[in-house]
Amino acid sequence: MITKAIIPVAGWGTRRLPITKIIEKSMLPVGNRPLVDYSVQELIKVGVKDIYMVISNVEPCQVQEFYKDNLALNQYLIERGKSDRLELAKTLPEDVTVHYTVQDPAGKYGTAVPIAMVVEEYSLDEPVLVFMGDDFIWNPGGQSAAEALIKAVGDSDDSAILGVEIEKDKVEKYGVLSEKDGKLVGVVEKPTPDKAPSNLINVSKYIMSPELLRRIVKYVAENDFGPKDQEYMVTDPIDDFIKDGGVMRVAPTNGEYLDGGSVEGWLHANNVVCG
Repeated sequence: MITKAIIPVAGWGTRRLPITKIIEKSMLPVGNRPLVDYSVQELIKVGVKDIYMVISNVEPCQVQEFYKDNLALNQYLIERGKSDRLELAKTLPEDVTVHYTVQDPAGKYGTAVPIAMVVEEYSLDEPVLVFMGDDFIWNPGGQSAAEALIKAVGDSDDSAILGVEIEKDKVEKYGVLSEKDGKLVGVVEKPTPDKAPSNLINVSKYIMSPELLRRIVKYVAENDFGPKDQEYMVTDPIDDFIKDGGVMRVAPTNGEYLDGGSVEGWLHANNVVCG
């Protein structure tokens, strides 16, 4: 069983300014919950006990505030005879722990960086689930993203990547998965529909094996990209991992990908969840 997960939530959320001046992007509400909590609750349901969140060096951190007990609120609810709402105010089960790693926004940038930071800080040497903090898969009553990834890996030591099915004529905005026999061959960035290898897009939800995690750490440590040169993209060490014989299973899902990174995506997410 996989019991650990990494969720990067650092960054300024510049695409969502001006609201992200005062609300962290991952804390923007979808329905009555913040974006990131959809992933957190999904991960808890599949048995994750330790969640490693990578946050910005800004205080107070709203993500931290959300996932700790608000003692004053709890006392208020008890005193006012509203004890039935205590469960709503509690955001984590007793057996789940959230650990925090602080990422400097002025430091190295890209999807590989927060993963490498957590692996090094906590000496992780086991498979982990990796979910981004500002999007989620909506599939009520069906298989969750985490369940699909775990099913794809089965009893093997392989890694896995989630593939979300979309209409072929919409693939140009995404990284598209190329697969063979259920295994990832590569990710083709923003292909035209006629050049797309499939209609499965990459939404940065993974199971990463210890070997892949080590490669990500090495990739970040050994490269020195300038701040305007190149992002440290996690797909780079994934490509090298596959070329060297590593196996990354493709876990397809027909759930709907909801992304809070843009105003349009966030509004759509609210319409879907609340509709």
